[in-house]
Amino acid sequence: MEIFSAAVMLFLIMDPLGNLPVVLSILKHLDPKRRRKVLIRELLLALGVLLLFLFAGKSILGFLHVQQETLSISGGLILFIIAIRMIFPQPGGVVGLAAGEEPFFVPLAVPMIAGPSVIASLLLLSSQHPDKMVDWSLAVLLAWLATSAILMFYGFFNRILGERGLNAIERLMGLLLVMVSTQMFLDGLKQFLA
Repeated sequence: MEIFSAAVMLFLIMDPLGNLPVVLSILKHLDPKRRRKVLIRELLLALGVLLLFLFAGKSILGFLHVQQETLSISGGLILFIIAIRMIFPQPGGVVGLAAGEEPFFVPLAVPMIAGPSVIASLLLLSSQHPDKMVDWSLAVLLAWLATSAILMFYGFFNRILGERGLNAIERLMGLLLVMVSTQMFLDGLKQFLA
């Protein structure tokens, strides 16, 4: 059950449905065959970044002298801010690339798929339960596969849901993420006070 819970949390943070309009705007000027190749490349780069931070998380925390409670509290705050932005989106959130420019690593792989909040969550998971790295790897893979499926079929989801539907789903995911972030913050606070 922990694998599924972690995968759902990571999926919500990655927010592929909320990112669909951005992906569409970034890739719309590319040839349709090239779009798929670029998207696959960006998804694989994002998976590499996610796994790197999952497995190197403990070393990174040790190098930075960051305690687990600090990571939990700050990760909860970051997730909360992102969730609020999902619920109340800001105008002009699309990253601007020059016309005809193909994205490479930024902005699709990082920060859209492997963003700071996902990385903070992976650092938290790997530091809290280093004995469950196989579980966390499976959770990352499940969340990444679900995100990949949605982004690879962006045209289908865009036609089915439309702009209003995508906005509604993004806000719903934001509401769920508020709960996850509050729990993460409270867990960190409880550990700090104990």
